[in-house]
Amino acid sequence: MSNDKGPAPGSIVWTDLTVRDAAELRDFYSEVVGWKPADVPMGDYNDFSMHAPSSGEAVAGVCHARGPNAALPPQWLIYVTVENLDRRIARCRELGGDVIAGPKTMGATARYCVIRDPAGAVMALIEP
Repeated sequence: MSNDKGPAPGSIVWTDLTVRDAAELRDFYSEVVGWKPADVPMGDYNDFSMHAPSSGEAVAGVCHARGPNAALPPQWLIYVTVENLDRRIARCRELGGDVIAGPKTMGATARYCVIRDPAGAVMALIEP
C-alpha cells in the first residue's frame, strides 16, 4: 500500500499560459524551450499540454483564452494545492483578494479557482 496522498498543500503542481492564439505560442515554446506539444481537446478547438523533450513528462499547458479561460490574463499561471478550497476563497476575500475565475471542477474530483491578490498578481488554487 502506498503512502502517497498526492502533493502537499502549498505545492506548485502545474503551470499554464492562456493567450489569444495558443497555437502560435505552442510553436514558440516548442522552438525556444524544446517542449513537445500534445493536443488537449476542448470541444471545437484544442489547447496543448507541453512535454519535456527528454522524459516526455507533461510539464506545462498552453491554452486559448476561450470558453472557461476567456477571462484569464495572458501570463504564466501557477496552480497551488490547498485543502478546503472554499475556506481559502473566503480568506482570500477577507484579506483583500478577489476570485477572478471559478471555482470550477477539473476532472472527476478536483476543484480550482483563480485568485488575484491585493497587489494584482494572480494564481490558481486547486483542491485535489
